[in-house]
Amino acid sequence: MRLSPDEMIFWQHGFFKLNATIVFTWGLMLVLVVGSKLITRKLSTGLKRSRWQNLLEIVVLGIEKQIEEVGLNQSQKYLDFLGTLFLFVAAASLCTVIPGYEPPTGSLSTTAALAMCVFVAVPFFGIKEQGVGSYLKSYVKPTFIMLPFNIISELSRTLALAVRLFGNMMSGAMIISILLTITPFIFPIIMTALGLLTGMVQAYIFSILAAVYIAAATRVREPKPKPERKT
Repeated sequence: MRLSPDEMIFWQHGFFKLNATIVFTWGLMLVLVVGSKLITRKLSTGLKRSRWQNLLEIVVLGIEKQIEEVGLNQSQKYLDFLGTLFLFVAAASLCTVIPGYEPPTGSLSTTAALAMCVFVAVPFFGIKEQGVGSYLKSYVKPTFIMLPFNIISELSRTLALAVRLFGNMMSGAMIISILLTITPFIFPIIMTALGLLTGMVQAYIFSILAAVYIAAATRVREPKPKPERKT
C-alpha cells in the first residue's frame, strides 16, 4: 500500500524522477485548461443563452458571493486565483473514481505548493490594495513587538494549510485501500462516495481560508475621525 503518489515511479534517470504526483498534477491541469476552453468557447452576451451557460453563470455568481461574504468586496479581482484553487482541489478529488488514478493532493509536495501559492498571493494582493508601506506597517501593529509573532503567524498558517489538506486527502485514500482488502466490494464504494464528498469539502475549506487570509491582508484601515472643534 502506497502512502503517497510520490512512491509510484514511472521513469527515473539518476536523480530525476517522473512520479505519479507530477504526471497526475500536469495531466489534471491540462484537463482543466482544455475543459475551460471547451466550456467557454460558445458563450453568448445576448439575452438568449443556453442552459449550460445559465448553469455556469450560476456557479460563478455563487463563488463570487462566497468571496464577498468573506470580506472581499471586489470579488472579480480574486475570482481567478481562488476559483482556480477550488477547481484544482475539487477536480483532484472527483477524479479518484478513475481506476489507477491517485489524487496529487495526497502528496505533501502538492499541498505545500498550493499553500505556497496562497503564501505569495496574500502579500501580493495586500500590497496591490494598500501599497508597500501600509502593508509592511501592518506587521508592527499595534506595537513593534508584534513583528516576530506576525511573521510566525504567516509561516505557521501556510504550513497548516499544506498539512491539513495533505492529511485529509491521504487518510481518505488509505482508508479506502484498507477496506478493499478486508471488506466486501460494496462497502468501499460507499466510502469512495464519502471520500468524494470530503474532497469537495476540503476544496471549499482551502479556498475559503485563502480568501480569509487575503481579506485580512487587503483590509484598509480607515483613519479615526478627528473630533470637531467647538466654536
